[in-house]
Amino acid sequence: MPGVRVGQTTITGDGLNTGVTAIVPDGWERTLPAAVAVGNGYGKLIGTTQVDELGVIETPILLTGTLSTFRVADAFLTWLLDRNPRATSLNPIVGETNDGYLSDIRRRPITPAHVHNALDTATSTLPAEGCVGAGTGTAALGFKAGIGTASRVLGEGTVGALVQANFSGLLTVLGRPVPAQPIDADGNSCMIVVGTDLPLDSRQLGRLARRAVFAMARVGSDYAPGSGDYAIAFSTGRPATYADRDLRTPFQAVTESVEEALLNSLTMASTTTGFDNHTARAVPHDLLR
Repeated sequence: MPGVRVGQTTITGDGLNTGVTAIVPDGWERTLPAAVAVGNGYGKLIGTTQVDELGVIETPILLTGTLSTFRVADAFLTWLLDRNPRATSLNPIVGETNDGYLSDIRRRPITPAHVHNALDTATSTLPAEGCVGAGTGTAALGFKAGIGTASRVLGEGTVGALVQANFSGLLTVLGRPVPAQPIDADGNSCMIVVGTDLPLDSRQLGRLARRAVFAMARVGSDYAPGSGDYAIAFSTGRPATYADRDLRTPFQAVTESVEEALLNSLTMASTTTGFDNHTARAVPHDLLR
């Protein structure tokens, strides 16, 4: 969508399938209205309490693997301090899902160079999907998944979604179940980032974020007890002038975009064998016809 760049660092080989995905909205330096919705709080999403309190983000948003979350946040903080030599308080936003089934997660392999590369190479071109960045080692609904994106263009703006899919359930496409062998993996979570250039305030963005979590049900999520399901929504449009009565179309756009992004995270992924010889197989496209 206009005004948002994405950068990714992918790490593979030697038992590793992990990485970093950076979502960099224009104008983050001056803060942007934002909100977080928690479907199930079994996860690590750094920076949420300040977003809840102030209704803004003041940094880009990073995604990675669970045990690398804190190393990513520290490297991210260095990147931010380098760009603001007078800062004495910053609120980096870092989310995660557990890629330990396909990656040696205890090694915590993410370095500052990986984080800075994702941020510095962020572009406005169509993001890569599937086994890239923070989605390199994730799986969902019994199949290999990863990063997925989608958007909807409305008459007055755009709504876009980026997902890091790593959750359990029964894959469902247009209401049709697609059975798979269960993957015996720890961590069944999903990170959803919704961006829009509609002039929404933080309260309205919270309503969009909640519907982003609802959209997981459309592809078959079982919202397992150990799942950390989060959505963070932000707006690059200013000032906030959108009427609540007009939110029906943005709500629909969010639901459709997240559903499509989740399906793209699966259909763009490839079969991956990783740590401890574990394998997550790509969804056979002929099953989706």
